[in-house]
Amino acid sequence: MTTPAPPPPASPNRAISIVPLETPSLGDRSYVVHDGQVAFVVDPQRDIDRVRQILDDAGVRLTHALETHIHNDYVTGGYALAQAYGAAYHVNADDEVSFARVPTRDGDVIDVSPALRVTALATPGHTFTHLSYALTSPNADTNRTIAVFTGGSLLFGSTGRPDLLGPEHTDALARHQYASAHRLAAHVDDAAQVMPTHGFGSFCSSSQSDATESTMGRERRTNPVLTQDEQAWIEDMLDGLDVYPAYYVHMGPLNAAGPGDPDLSPPEPTDAATLRARLEAGEWVVDLRNRTAFAAGHVPGTFNLGIDGQMSTYLGWLMPWGTPLTLLGENADQVAQAQRELVRIGIDTLAGQATGDPASWTPGPLAGFERATFADLAQVRHHRPVNVVDVRRAPEWAESHIEGAFHLPLHEALRRRAEVPAGELWVHCAGGYRASIAASILAAGGLTVVAIDDEFDEAAKAGLPMTGS
Repeated sequence: MTTPAPPPPASPNRAISIVPLETPSLGDRSYVVHDGQVAFVVDPQRDIDRVRQILDDAGVRLTHALETHIHNDYVTGGYALAQAYGAAYHVNADDEVSFARVPTRDGDVIDVSPALRVTALATPGHTFTHLSYALTSPNADTNRTIAVFTGGSLLFGSTGRPDLLGPEHTDALARHQYASAHRLAAHVDDAAQVMPTHGFGSFCSSSQSDATESTMGRERRTNPVLTQDEQAWIEDMLDGLDVYPAYYVHMGPLNAAGPGDPDLSPPEPTDAATLRARLEAGEWVVDLRNRTAFAAGHVPGTFNLGIDGQMSTYLGWLMPWGTPLTLLGENADQVAQAQRELVRIGIDTLAGQATGDPASWTPGPLAGFERATFADLAQVRHHRPVNVVDVRRAPEWAESHIEGAFHLPLHEALRRRAEVPAGELWVHCAGGYRASIAASILAAGGLTVVAIDDEFDEAAKAGLPMTGS
């Protein structure tokens, strides 16, 4: 890796900009920080052209890329950025990686420029080698911490989950996570901005918050890891953990190998006969259109993972790793967006694509199924027997569910499809997106489905009998 050139002198009064780069489909944030001349990036996603655009728009040069940890939920763009810009690539010295990096340890000071100083802080818990980075500006009137980039350590009202490395490490990592949060709280000023990577819908978070920003002072007052004693927090946090996507197991090895810049060129066009042959061969063909369009008419045997939701998370969770994948979309932009999301989780190669009119995607007739509300379900149960299939996760089910419903968490839908009761299946989740995925999987298996496209709160209002805690 090329050694970066020394940064140019910065004005003592040069403003510092912190630019969050959000990836809502994975529930993560990256950060680009600059002083108007040079920049560093923290936990960049795989599609590094987004970082390039921020750098170009600001007219700054990237000199450092920092990783808080070897990520579990996405493939990093840090290595590719470092190679492209000749930037110093900072990864924990104790992480086993196969590429050249700047081995970084607790207490190391990274002088990005005279206006940007970063101090590495060991904050194990999400992983054993997790680092956080505290930002100060030596040229300012005070050397107080401006922001702390906490990765998967301290999140907004929560922490990163400690169970991703296996059950044999969970207790030790939970205790590390508690100690790390308290170390950060003791080290960082109340006014400092807390800048986590996870916690915006990511399954790397031990719980979710609606907060979009926070300070260390706010976290001291409200975050359970900083307000509860250790044992009580560990018990409550572990009790709240749920399953996480199956694709996570592949992310660590990919990141440790130093992933390169992805190829986002369009996949090959695919005709109707080829699509049918791929379906018959057991390959995955995914329809990216929204659930309304899919229910109205789709290629039999295809699965609906709409680009309007967490498509990559659920596709990576459900699809056996390495299965050939073809994408169907209304237009090339839908396919390109999906391709971008998929390279973030290491799905770099697509078998093909088809866009336009769904009737052109199949030599035979289109399939479809009905959509309904919980009020419709309440009415139909007076006239004929139907089976309710609840595809929410276990904690959602335990809190409240419709009496007599069959629980089939979405991530188990393929494996347990044969267990679903016979007859007409009314499939629901909490809002409609997951229900459409599950309905498409069940329909592809020859079952009769109705997808409930409604908020779960409406079930009780419709008079459906409920049970749960």
